[in-house]
Amino acid sequence: WKKLYLAHHWPVTVCKMSANDCQDPPEYWTIHGLWPDKGEECNRTWHFNVTEIKDLMSDMRHYWPDVLHSSPNRTQFWKHEWEKHGTCAATLEVLNSQKKYFGKALELYQHIDLNSCLLKAGIKPSSSYYQMTTIKEALTRFYGVTPKIQCLPPEKGEKAQTIGQIEFCFTKELQLRNCTALKGESDTMQPDLKLGSEELSVCSDTLPTYYPSKVQ
Repeated sequence: WKKLYLAHHWPVTVCKMSANDCQDPPEYWTIHGLWPDKGEECNRTWHFNVTEIKDLMSDMRHYWPDVLHSSPNRTQFWKHEWEKHGTCAATLEVLNSQKKYFGKALELYQHIDLNSCLLKAGIKPSSSYYQMTTIKEALTRFYGVTPKIQCLPPEKGEKAQTIGQIEFCFTKELQLRNCTALKGESDTMQPDLKLGSEELSVCSDTLPTYYPSKVQ
């Protein structure tokens, strides 16, 4: 693989996509995962062991919660992320254990600080719409790179898309880089978030964009 995606998702949109037991989703962007751009389940024998990340637990629950299942002792989401993506990312020395993988993802999340960047740009959850170009420009100005932004397409009768996920890309040296594919790179990352029939896709620049403050 060539690059890593640090995916943040907006809990309110995740809940909107799923008729699940979402209770009071966090009103801040949380971690969806840290994904190499290729590879899935690279080492099936390397099982998730929650005791390896016990020191990270309070941060994990806060910044990387299982939005869809509000029981705090549930570790299924992290297990899935480790087995599918972490075992692939572990070819890098800085990510070659569960503690390093989850710890580094938390560190990158704090470093990006997406929540405060959006607020500083005056972009906050609202019942009125945003232009996608406004959001993109604010992020690119702030970080100096182009992130990948995914939305829930408009439902029947709606005219707006709903923002759902913002991914930042990193090189293997963990430096920020553009998410657009470079020459000779294939961009094969499939969306990881598909709930029922609804799934996120790259946002349209022309549709009005909804950044919802609570689950409708």
